[in-house]
Amino acid sequence: MFIKDYISKDYPAFGVRDSIEEASEVAKEFGYSHVFIVSKGIFLGGLSQPFLEDSPEGNLDSLNIHYERFAIMEDSSLLDSIKLFHTFNANVVPVISKEEKYLGYISCDDIFNEFSKYPLFSENGAILTIQTTGLHYSMTEISQIVESNNGKIYGTFINAIKDDSVEITLKISNENLSSIDETFERYGYVVVHKHYDDEKEELLKDRFGFFQKFLEI
Repeated sequence: MFIKDYISKDYPAFGVRDSIEEASEVAKEFGYSHVFIVSKGIFLGGLSQPFLEDSPEGNLDSLNIHYERFAIMEDSSLLDSIKLFHTFNANVVPVISKEEKYLGYISCDDIFNEFSKYPLFSENGAILTIQTTGLHYSMTEISQIVESNNGKIYGTFINAIKDDSVEITLKISNENLSSIDETFERYGYVVVHKHYDDEKEELLKDRFGFFQKFLEI
């Protein structure tokens, strides 16, 4: 899951003397949200395609005060890239070395394709969202509740942490769902949401929903 294993190089980076119009056209051709500017191999920053399209004619250096300094290190994990995609409204993120040398890029599709292989997304199952007090929160207890009812956990994430509560979403196997619900409630958890429909269309929506939650971290 390291970024260095997913670096692509087919999308060109631009020099400061390249034209704004050319950069904008290449971004549109590739369907990417940003272009990346380098000088002597060193990453300088990125510019969004809509911004380029609204800019006057000239070269990219004329926009240097607008360069967005976002990138990910080659030794980072895929999870580290997700917040960048969300924060900068991007579908492509530059990858750099510790010396800030531009190495290539990773796309949102790369992330989605990789995570789609994980049981959290690939396995048929039920989605259960529970809420409990912050002091009561224990992943060990949550796992025990599911497994004591002969269920399996395929994945989990924390939706929200507040002063007095924690909300957690689980992807679990379809066995003994009523017993799992009842056990959670007996232990003081509130079942906020449950979705047990495992039809193919609904599962695809679930997987995309999980991915969107990751992007909002």
